[in-house]
Amino acid sequence: MSERESMPYDLVIVGGGPAGLAAAIRFKQVAPDASVCVLEKGSEIGAHILSGAVVDPKALDELLPTWKADGCPMGEVPVTDNLHWVLSAKKKYPLPHLMMPPLLSNNGNFTGSLGNLCRWLAEQAEGLGVEIFPGFAAAEILFHDDGSVKGVATGDMGVARDGTHKADYQPGLELHAGYTFFAEGARGHLTKELKRIFDLEAKCEPQVYGIGLKELWDIDPAKHVPGRVIHTQGWPLNDAWGGGFLYHQANNQVALGFVVALDYSNPWISPFEEFQRWKHHPEIAAILQGGRRVSYGARAINEGGWQSVPQLAFPGGALIGCSAGFVNVPRIKGSHTAMKSGMLAAEHAAEALAAGRKSDVLEGYEPAVRSSWIADELKMVKNAEPAVAKFGGTLGTLVGGIDMWMRTLKIGLPITMKHHADHKSLWRRDLKQPIAYPKPDGVLSFDKLTSVFLSNTNHEEDQPIHLTLKDADVPTAINLPLYAGPEQRYCPAGVYEFVEDAADPSGQRLQINAQNCVHCKTCDIKDPTQNINWVVPEGGGGPNYPNM
Repeated sequence: MSERESMPYDLVIVGGGPAGLAAAIRFKQVAPDASVCVLEKGSEIGAHILSGAVVDPKALDELLPTWKADGCPMGEVPVTDNLHWVLSAKKKYPLPHLMMPPLLSNNGNFTGSLGNLCRWLAEQAEGLGVEIFPGFAAAEILFHDDGSVKGVATGDMGVARDGTHKADYQPGLELHAGYTFFAEGARGHLTKELKRIFDLEAKCEPQVYGIGLKELWDIDPAKHVPGRVIHTQGWPLNDAWGGGFLYHQANNQVALGFVVALDYSNPWISPFEEFQRWKHHPEIAAILQGGRRVSYGARAINEGGWQSVPQLAFPGGALIGCSAGFVNVPRIKGSHTAMKSGMLAAEHAAEALAAGRKSDVLEGYEPAVRSSWIADELKMVKNAEPAVAKFGGTLGTLVGGIDMWMRTLKIGLPITMKHHADHKSLWRRDLKQPIAYPKPDGVLSFDKLTSVFLSNTNHEEDQPIHLTLKDADVPTAINLPLYAGPEQRYCPAGVYEFVEDAADPSGQRLQINAQNCVHCKTCDIKDPTQNINWVVPEGGGGPNYPNM
């Protein structure tokens, strides 16, 4: 007999991001008397939300048509200026706006904090009767005897690192539902299990990812241009692809960041160091000089596009938002498509429950997504990411741009390019040159630990390590000698560290500083042996982003 208590709901949603909250709101709009709860592993709604962000309000307009008048914070700063720079080491080369495919325009979009948007959406959801439980991490999928999803269980609280129960131990809670939506974001750990159990990726390309690093800066008001949006490509990357962004948001603040695609082959690359180096470009530094960094964070981003969208519905549940991978990579946007997917899933769940059905497959959800404007938008850009991955930044951008222009004219290239899983792309250490990154100056560039401090990351130290190894010998037996221990470079938070250990045959051992983890999931994605499995820590742990 389980010691866990259980609570029944019509709908349970795992994840309090844009997709999960939009699904909850839409469900209550359609079925006001039905019960729905949202589980959020962060200490509050928005605590783990990180995005640029420039938001297309298309889904907001459909979900809550009066959102601007109702005080939504995302409406404060409309995009006024859209710039795209190709960088060399010292110069910028602006791309004329007329060269850009029309879908890359930011007219009518807004820039601001996606975390604050989620906080506002949570208020709207609670006003409709949605129950939201922040600080509760969904740790386990529950199943009926027939194999359909029954719900989820939250993780136990008060478990010591050695697995024993501390004085404040509390068992997890089971939440049973007619349907369960998984809105965990990119590389969700339960979503990964669902994909395996139900073979949801049997007919799609593998999902591929980028790592996005972000900072908030207060800058000199004389340099601030509210609504100006800048994207860059080129320098400093020469053995990987990606680019930077800098958005002028409210209150003399800029959001800036750097994205590196995780299909890079050079094991010596550090995405964090590339970001720090990018800030020293004369054009970027000129904006930041005299300013003050106030926040830092990192998060993996889906980059697979339309051909990597898995099967979305399975008995008793559905994938929504970035759990399914609806990011439009060239537009650097995904919140609007995430929200729309949640809304469509909610409508079909409400319809099924009204008809007396539970725990079956929401047959109408997937066709609805594949005939929606989500599909129209993602099909337009489906070859952009794989073109750059195959041909490199310059030629790939040209090929992808031509394809987008052709699709705008309804004559796209008659192919759908393929992907290769990111963890398979790393070359041996001896086949690539080590990279000598400059030391941080403490003015524009900083070290990882100083940065993690600004993310307000905190975990209960005496708990099981949530960055688990399938084989504890692999890091020093394979990753270190073959790939120079890439985990110490691809992690943007200093979680992985090789330290001297005479007891190990290699003379070193891998130390996991789990308390530093910002929940970006990069290790789970990029580890070349797929030996790292990210699972949830105690609820409420991780970063606490105030305005990201």
